[in-house]
Amino acid sequence: MTKKDKNNQALLQQNWNLLMRSMDSLRLSVEKVSKIERKNEYAFEEMESFDSLTSKFGRTSDIFLQKIIRTIWALLHETQMPLIDVLNKSEKLGLIESADQLIEIRDIRNQIAHEYLPEAIQDLVPDVLEYSKQLEYNIRKCQQFISQRNWI
Repeated sequence: MTKKDKNNQALLQQNWNLLMRSMDSLRLSVEKVSKIERKNEYAFEEMESFDSLTSKFGRTSDIFLQKIIRTIWALLHETQMPLIDVLNKSEKLGLIESADQLIEIRDIRNQIAHEYLPEAIQDLVPDVLEYSKQLEYNIRKCQQFISQRNWI
């Protein structure tokens, strides 16, 4: 193993720990928001819970896609390419479950990042709840892949 590989493996471990903490926090927000009933108007505390959920979803997906997947890509000695191509190839390698799911997750993350109206955020909550499950499933699939290689 080269020095660069060792550095990338250490970076992967560090980012994996960050991802696990972020995923734990996202799970707690999903649990909390899942208990809030759909209605026309929400209390301030409920809106804060929606905001927290969407923020944690965006952060977790960023850590996974931009830190974990890109570092694994470097450990595999693959050439850098656009994220969509990385995801399609990652699915073929068995690194993730579904490139399409992760592209949808990225799209929702982008909607969250560019949305400034609280009402729009609450409209994204059902999608975030559903895609949080898919994100977690892809993360578990990735964990199997990197565990098999003894990278974490």
